Amino acid sequence: MQRNTKIVATLGPSSSDPDTIERLIRAGINVVRLNFSHGTADDHRRRVATLRECMSGLGRTVGIMADLQGPKIRVGKFAGSKVLLKAGQQFTLDVECDLGDSERVGLDYPELVRDVKPGDVLLLDDGRIVFDVTDVEETEVICTVRHGGELSNNKGINRQGGGLSAPALTAKDMEDIRVAAEMNVDLVAVSFPKSGADMRLARELLQAAGSDALLIAKIERAEAIPALEEIILACDGIMVARGDLAVEVGDAAVPALQKRMIRMALQLNRLTITATQMMESMISNPSPTRAEVSDVANAVLDGTDAVMLSGETASGNYPVQTVEAMARICLEAEKFAEVTLHREFLDRVFTRIDQSIAMAALFAAFHLKVKAIAALTQSGSTALWMSRLNCGVPIYALTPDIRTRYKTSLFRGVFPLMMHQYKEMDRDEVLRDAECVLIESGAAQPGDLILLTIGEPIGKSGGTNTLKIVRIGEQWDTLAAGNM
Repeated sequence: MQRNTKIVATLGPSSSDPDTIERLIRAGINVVRLNFSHGTADDHRRRVATLRECMSGLGRTVGIMADLQGPKIRVGKFAGSKVLLKAGQQFTLDVECDLGDSERVGLDYPELVRDVKPGDVLLLDDGRIVFDVTDVEETEVICTVRHGGELSNNKGINRQGGGLSAPALTAKDMEDIRVAAEMNVDLVAVSFPKSGADMRLARELLQAAGSDALLIAKIERAEAIPALEEIILACDGIMVARGDLAVEVGDAAVPALQKRMIRMALQLNRLTITATQMMESMISNPSPTRAEVSDVANAVLDGTDAVMLSGETASGNYPVQTVEAMARICLEAEKFAEVTLHREFLDRVFTRIDQSIAMAALFAAFHLKVKAIAALTQSGSTALWMSRLNCGVPIYALTPDIRTRYKTSLFRGVFPLMMHQYKEMDRDEVLRDAECVLIESGAAQPGDLILLTIGEPIGKSGGTNTLKIVRIGEQWDTLAAGNM
């Protein structure tokens, strides 16, 4: 049984050697994440080179996503690397402090003194430690510890309810976009965007660097929620980044927000990745908790394109076992995914010929129970539109474009296959080549009924205008066709 939901795995110290990367590919990863918050550009280059070598040897398609650090606001360093804070004590965030102690610590974000006021609540280390702001001076934010604990070097700071003015793209992010473009990555994730303008700027920088990578907005600020539709429309997909988001809006609000974000992205023909602590316990344990199993399954049933692993594969003790467990959970959950084509069609308006062909293909495939849908595509758009709805039939993106092959690796229910460059081929030759690719890959066999979408004239991007239903192994007799 093929798995429709894709798995994104972060590469790190536990998963950078060729043997582990090869085992991760065999276990079922579809996209690797390079976390630009950690490591150097050369570290990431080495991982990409190793991945591509392993992919070549295995004949697999694995996309590459560069995840920008963004304006993560952090405390500085302590003289002893950490301190123990007790409830009720006073503690100061001091812009001018070099090495912290039990009374104060430095900041990497001097603007915090202008962004907060007495009465604000600050959450540190993903909400494990809580400060009440009691006073703000020129270079200091004076706080009372509400919930204490161990605070160590470089832990993050959030303001409850959001409202920090840090820009989404830092100087480091701009340089990292150039590095990502140089490495020819397939996706770039932008951390902490607050508006569509943030994503449009990222797109401009990415294109200026010579990259056409897909752009993913990480929704993790409270300010992003009112601007959600604007942000989604300005990018190619979103990541439901539940860590910082939960700290800013409250953990109880996140499950409903997750469903809302995935539903909106699907309706707007965008991609979704669900992330943060999905299999967190497997960093140190060989099996997941029952709650983690339910969490992954719930995201699958929500319709997410992909589920993501962070520390579990980057620094955990069981990276391969974690991917194997996540794959099993996704497969089991997908057995219960609801097919809602009739209801979904009622709420959609199709204004483009190629999009109308894609929707007609889903409807026909569902009712005729074909073995597969083959979307012959230059850009991947037809396959993307088809993947927004569940018709219960696997979709194969047949493309001569190597970039499209890797981009479509994230699309739910879409399996990319390479074809010959067909700009100079006639239609029958292209269709025969498509049949051979499907048979060689095991996607179909002689006698199977399949559905194809193609654009005529051949090779024109964005020109899908023909739907054909054929039986593998027979002449290309059209059982049903539409030319528009």
